Amino acid sequence: MQLLSSFLKHNKTDQDLVEVIEVLMIACKEVALQLREGALAGVLGTSTLTNVQGETQKKLDIVSNDIIKKVLLDNRLVRGVASEEEDKPVWGDHDGRYLITFDPLDGSSNIDINVSVGTIFSILEAPKPWAKQDEAEFLQAGRRQVAAGYVLYGPSAVLALTTGKGVNMFTLAHTGDFILTEENVKVPEETAEFAINMSNQRFWEPAMQSYIVDLIQGEAGPREKNYNMRWVASMVAEIHRLLTRGGIFTYPWDSRDPKKPGKLRLMYEGNPMGMLIEQAGGGATTCYEEILDIEPGDIHQRVSVAMGSKKEIETLKAYHRTQAKN
Repeated sequence: MQLLSSFLKHNKTDQDLVEVIEVLMIACKEVALQLREGALAGVLGTSTLTNVQGETQKKLDIVSNDIIKKVLLDNRLVRGVASEEEDKPVWGDHDGRYLITFDPLDGSSNIDINVSVGTIFSILEAPKPWAKQDEAEFLQAGRRQVAAGYVLYGPSAVLALTTGKGVNMFTLAHTGDFILTEENVKVPEETAEFAINMSNQRFWEPAMQSYIVDLIQGEAGPREKNYNMRWVASMVAEIHRLLTRGGIFTYPWDSRDPKKPGKLRLMYEGNPMGMLIEQAGGGATTCYEEILDIEPGDIHQRVSVAMGSKKEIETLKAYHRTQAKN
């Protein structure tokens, strides 16, 4: 059995980065405990608060955010954090090397029905010379991430992690240690499975509508093979399935609020998940450009997302190129 810390050190990961990842996992273990206790801990249900996104917060959204924020900001290496649940970045008392963005509890609409949720995180180096606690420090393209990952809280708690040298998975043991269980994870290049919220179909761009219609036609359609559809309403669960057995997950632009480029957040979801998928040999795109190439203009910037098996992503992009020409 190989512990997370020893695996990272064996792979010559920067010691400071190892420390920050270990600290983050301390917070995630506490979140896992709170989730396991559920109603017994009084953390289920909806609060009376809304976050910066205008979404009503679940009690566990608030609890998870507070746990992760406190644990990280107590560490000497963490300069500041930005959370999906906070209006603005929160700064620590240290001029540390790292900035961390996170979604404390992705898929929180599933909490009360005991379906998988997770924590998503992205680690950046603070650019020098350091600004005076300026949000602009966080506004770095996804290519500049030094590490990214998620912890899936399901039947077991699983960490999927990349430090830019592939993707590895670790399972939380009863000892409190994350132990290596899957090394050098790869997304299969081809797939016959897709995940999308079909209830929004009437709002999608014509290219996305055409693509999904062709998948649904199966062997009788132009794709000439049958596809299965999945939808969990938790990005962590969707991406974990992609890393485990392939597929494509997409949350595309839709016309309900045309000014927004998408629903998911670039800094908390698009970039970290995009890095994981690319490091596992898959593709991550807006359907028009690679997610990791986007230069962010706002900490809460939204983005259209399509991620998964490389050949299927290339096919989806071809539909959009064709539509753009017409």
